Amino acid sequence: MSGILEGKRVLITGVLTESSIAFHAAKLAQEQGADVILTAFPRPTLTERIAKKLPKPAKVIELDVTNEEHLARLADVVGEELGGLDGVVHSIGFAPQDALGGNFLNAPFESVATAMHVSAFSLKSLTMACLPLMQNGGSIVGLTFDAQFAWPQYDWMGPAKAALEATSRYMARDLGKQNIRCNLISAGPIGSMAAKSIPGFSELASVWDTRSPLEWDLKDPEPAGRGIVALLSDWFPKTTGEIVHVDGGLHAIGA
Repeated sequence: MSGILEGKRVLITGVLTESSIAFHAAKLAQEQGADVILTAFPRPTLTERIAKKLPKPAKVIELDVTNEEHLARLADVVGEELGGLDGVVHSIGFAPQDALGGNFLNAPFESVATAMHVSAFSLKSLTMACLPLMQNGGSIVGLTFDAQFAWPQYDWMGPAKAALEATSRYMARDLGKQNIRCNLISAGPIGSMAAKSIPGFSELASVWDTRSPLEWDLKDPEPAGRGIVALLSDWFPKTTGEIVHVDGGLHAIGA
């Protein structure tokens, strides 16, 4: 029996460690039949090392989503490798330390601007860089952390994720004519490298210990990876502009 991504060509960003959601998305995508290419920044060698743990080899391309030269050459490099694309996974987020950890009221605009550029605007810029390769439509899937609420310690990453969610909706509106879907997975907290960069992450994650209807495991990125693969597949052909929660159901619980 063939996998749900059989014959699909997918670009995945954000593979940093085996604990990252993006790594599990890449692993599951390959297991489901996809040809996968990875991007990395600022240390492609780290991603190349982690990529060796995937079921099949995957080429790694250096890509800084804030660098216009990197974005301009992306389609040519990926096209040479895969010929085209059917899916793109945006797993990119960053905020300087002075925009996190309880410093919301004092964070300088320069740091906020960096968070917005890397974490939200990059969904648009990455997609537009890949668009020439998506002549037959496809699926864009990003990762968010529920921006309906103000989370402890998360600070300016919260508004950045809210901007990401709005960006995804507008992209869904404008790319639908080309049969390109754009959706997000809102994942619960995972003890990844990105999470460890948030001061006080354990305080934020502890909310899941008492409020999540389904038991939540900080060490298990696979459920979110499965959600990404599902949205990349043809099993959601008319779903776009959506945010699918893979968070143990916590988003539905008031207190």
